[in-house]
Amino acid sequence: MKLKISVEFEKRLYRVKAPCRLIRECCRAAAEAEGLEGEYEVSVLVTESERVRELNRDYRGKDATTDVLSFPLFDEVGVPRQLGDIVLNRDRVYSQAKEYGHSYERELAFLTVHSMLHLMGYDHEDDADRVKMREREELILKDIAPRN
Repeated sequence: MKLKISVEFEKRLYRVKAPCRLIRECCRAAAEAEGLEGEYEVSVLVTESERVRELNRDYRGKDATTDVLSFPLFDEVGVPRQLGDIVLNRDRVYSQAKEYGHSYERELAFLTVHSMLHLMGYDHEDDADRVKMREREELILKDIAPRN
C-alpha cells in the first residue's frame, strides 16, 4: 500500500511535538490496519474553530463547530485513489486534550485516526457502529499515541 498524505496548516499546532509527522503516522497506521492495497491519497487541513464551523455549515448544513470533519470520496476512481479530505480543528485538539486529561499529541492522534476511519466507511450513527469504531480507533492508536 502506498499512501500520499498532504498536510496543510492554516493554523499551527504549536503545543504539539512534530504534528505533521504524527498526522502522517496516524493516517498510515489506519490505512494499514484496514488492509488497503494499492495507491491512495488523503489531504489534511489543520485550522481553527471558526473555519471548521464555516466548512461544516457550507458542506454539511450544520452551523456549528466540531473537532474534525471528514469528506470521504467513496466513488472516486483512478490511481492513486482519493480517500478524501480531513479538516482538524486545532482549537479542539487543545481543549479536548485538557478536558479528557491527556496530551495534545494523544488528542491529535485520536482525531486523525477517527477521521481516517470515516474516510474508509466507518460511522458512529448507532451504538453498535460507535462501539465498532471505538474498538478500531483504540487498536490503531495503541502503538502510536502516548497514553497520557
